[in-house]
Amino acid sequence: MPISGVPWWRDAVMYQIYLRSFRDGNGDGVGDLRGARAGLPYLAMLGVDGLWLSPCFPSPQHDHGYDVADYCAIDPLFGDLAEFDLLVADAHGLGLKVILDVVPNHCSREHSWFRQALKAGPASAARALFHFADGRGEYGELPPNNWRAMFGGPAWTRIQEADGRPGQWYLHLFTPHQPDFNWRHPNVADSFDDVLRFWLDRGVDGFRIDVAVGLFKHPELPDSPDPTADEDARDAVNPLAWNQPEVHEVWRRWRTICNAYSARDGKERTLVGEVAVPAPADQAAYLRPDELHQAFYFDLLHTPWDAAAFRTRIDAALKDIVSTGAPVTWVLNNHDQQRTPTRYSRGTQPGEEPDPERGAARARAAALLMLALPGSAYLYQGEELGLVEVTDLPSEALTDPIVAATGEPAKGRDGCRVPLPWTGEQAPFGFSDGPPHRSWLPQPHWFARYAVQRQRGDSGSSWHLYRDALQLRRSLTSLRDATLHWLPGPPDTVVFGRGSGFVCAVNFTDAPVTAPVPGKPLLSSLPCDDGKLAANSAAWWLVNRLPD
Repeated sequence: MPISGVPWWRDAVMYQIYLRSFRDGNGDGVGDLRGARAGLPYLAMLGVDGLWLSPCFPSPQHDHGYDVADYCAIDPLFGDLAEFDLLVADAHGLGLKVILDVVPNHCSREHSWFRQALKAGPASAARALFHFADGRGEYGELPPNNWRAMFGGPAWTRIQEADGRPGQWYLHLFTPHQPDFNWRHPNVADSFDDVLRFWLDRGVDGFRIDVAVGLFKHPELPDSPDPTADEDARDAVNPLAWNQPEVHEVWRRWRTICNAYSARDGKERTLVGEVAVPAPADQAAYLRPDELHQAFYFDLLHTPWDAAAFRTRIDAALKDIVSTGAPVTWVLNNHDQQRTPTRYSRGTQPGEEPDPERGAARARAAALLMLALPGSAYLYQGEELGLVEVTDLPSEALTDPIVAATGEPAKGRDGCRVPLPWTGEQAPFGFSDGPPHRSWLPQPHWFARYAVQRQRGDSGSSWHLYRDALQLRRSLTSLRDATLHWLPGPPDTVVFGRGSGFVCAVNFTDAPVTAPVPGKPLLSSLPCDDGKLAANSAAWWLVNRLPD
């Protein structure tokens, strides 16, 4: 429960619902709003504070909803506005907040603005809402610049004009199905003001902002000195395409809108940005008091299982982000990243085989570490079940546009998006009431051991670990203290205290170590016996005073 007088989002634990894969309410094999509503009591039982809902706007689904055709409606694949309103009402009735994913950097080729732009022709007002440009070369046959798309291939696509001749090119920093808006045109900003108000009027508690470092491009669209950087890193690296100074004015504008709603009814709204920048100090620029309330701290997603590395990344976040007055927003998983048990199963030596048991232990320990840190946290659906990446999906089942663009299945994100197992011994494991085995991505047979029903009946399961941690996070007075104190511990461990008596310790080694405090812990990711902290485990204690 949020601290009295403190905005709820500062220490909230939010649950990401990737709608297609959470729960199917109509039996067609694709998760939807009805299924999400049915799962709300589960979220309340787990103990989270709310949910982040992936895009459910009308879309041709080339990038699973991140190619938006209409920002003020619901795709029939997921339901309708009435169903959305019921979901928000039911969530609020259970004390859960609702954050809606909004995609301002780009839209779908099916968006009415883009269709009009294609018809209108060069130099038209309709094309000015996007980045249309003449090609280079004798016949305009070369792209306007050398930029590459993050998902692979050129960042430009040439169109056929209305008269059938090859024409201009348009910019898309992800896929050709997702043309980038020209945010230097005032109509774009005005339109998104209306989008925010539309959903705020329907009761949402804030927005997750996709590609929050995007929107503005260098006004001259020059060549990049490192054109393949975005494509190689699959990250916002090109300084001519990302993190332009004008973007901060957009977040000031959006913050003003949210503040006006909060002032009107006393209910805090939040803006949480997908801010992929090189360092925490860069992220801090987005978290000034009049800009975003929160920004995902992605560094732990890419940190190796190493005590010194984790401490360095945590220190940097606490130093640079907290100094702005904003909380750190911690994440270990999301719909774009390989799941932690699989990431952590990899060995550190060349040729070393992955160890699934070790990966599972480390993922449980990392969860206790994250949930003990000051600030807020976002969980990705299935994280609480200890789900691992599905790495052997058949090629014909793969749907990620990254795979289509690169021809490399290993780069795709389908493996972390396989629908959740709820109950039973065979697919679709309660995900859908439709025909057997019907789900938009196939579920492996071994998903049965991760099913919600089975884990709720096992007190040692990953689900119980998350549920118990969330209960303690709410109830312990020491965890209301936003400060963190590093404490001494054995080599290759991370030990810190919060408040007057909370201690968290994480053993990053493959062997037990002496526990940093005596006595049985309140909670541990693996059994801790005889004053030992198990290998690749974490534990929480409550003591009369923090150790020196």
